[in-house]
Amino acid sequence: MSTPVALTIAGSDSSGGAGIQADLKTFAALSVYGASVLTALTAQNTTGVTGVHLVPPDFVSAQIDAVFADLAVGAVKIGMVAQAPIAGAISDSLGRWRPAHIVLDPVMVATSGAQLLPEDAIEALRSRLIPQASLITPNLPEAAALLGEPIADTDEAIAAQGRRLLALGCPAVLIKGGHGQGAESTDYLITSGTSIALSAPRVATRNTHGTGCSLSSAVAAGLAKGEELETAVRNAKAFISGAIAAADRFTVGHGHGPVHHLHRFY
Repeated sequence: MSTPVALTIAGSDSSGGAGIQADLKTFAALSVYGASVLTALTAQNTTGVTGVHLVPPDFVSAQIDAVFADLAVGAVKIGMVAQAPIAGAISDSLGRWRPAHIVLDPVMVATSGAQLLPEDAIEALRSRLIPQASLITPNLPEAAALLGEPIADTDEAIAAQGRRLLALGCPAVLIKGGHGQGAESTDYLITSGTSIALSAPRVATRNTHGTGCSLSSAVAAGLAKGEELETAVRNAKAFISGAIAAADRFTVGHGHGPVHHLHRFY
């Protein structure tokens, strides 16, 4: 049997809770071999981002080419692209290799509130990467920012924004509801023919660092294993809900601590 392989293209989090580090932990927890392409190095901890060092776009391309030339990549997760030229390099490289599944997490703002993506890079997401993606996974503020609209605050408004995001060229959208209110955290999986609400109890914890990264990489892991999209999303939702519920087993840092990626093992 072949080993399922997933590739994350994202930034590094020096505190280990988000970005590349969260993605690789998620892949490992879900029995998928993880490869990685770095787009940026961040000087970051649970209280905020203090510095960003960008990887040159041609070296981002070189990393992608090296991975695809040797590994049988089943799915790709894209996180922090950092700047428009890097987004273009990723788009061009994936256009050459044409992976079966691309999960795009439009990382714009860190949990701490730090802005991670300038306006021209957001436009590159819209025009270059979203049309290549199998699934995009914005949270409520990111969905609104991609559309230039206010944040949706009802089920109907969220579903409507999801349909407008589909018009950007991707076949499926998962709008993450972690920034919403109420006793349940509800994500919305929207395709041209369906709108599925996926709910889980909202956990009262400040340890949510890396939640979005980990959910999207969990979906990519499921797709790499051959799961259908809805199954991969449902399994990813269960995984991240468990990781958040177990987050308070950790005492890490003084801000928004990490979720517990390996909660099934210890």
